[in-house]
Amino acid sequence: MASATYLSNPEVVIGGVTLTDMCSAATLNHLVEALEDSVFGNLSRTYTGGLANNEVTLTFFASYAASETYASLSGLVGTKTTVTLQPSSDATSATNPLFTLTDCYLESLPVVNAALGTLSTYDITLVGGSYTVATS
Repeated sequence: MASATYLSNPEVVIGGVTLTDMCSAATLNHLVEALEDSVFGNLSRTYTGGLANNEVTLTFFASYAASETYASLSGLVGTKTTVTLQPSSDATSATNPLFTLTDCYLESLPVVNAALGTLSTYDITLVGGSYTVATS
């Protein structure tokens, strides 16, 4: 059985700033809402695609140093921005696609998230935006 796997080490860029070295988790969901179009006579429900409702969730280590996470993210709260994710920093290709959410919205930033004996992190979620995939 053939299989292809990769070691998770994505390239993360948000608002034009590369934050790969501060990001510990990334999940990008491409979702198109299901609209029911069932009619009389159908024996099961049927659906058609509605509006896209994309979402990217990122976990960053907290840093208040210049050009680090807080400085890069705090000005994006309440605005639309662009996020790109790529499985690795290698060249864009069919085996290393570049995923982009353009005009996604950042509603909030947890400016302090601390617990005794742990590294502080920010979990942020950007919603909406146009989803594209580049392979070259």
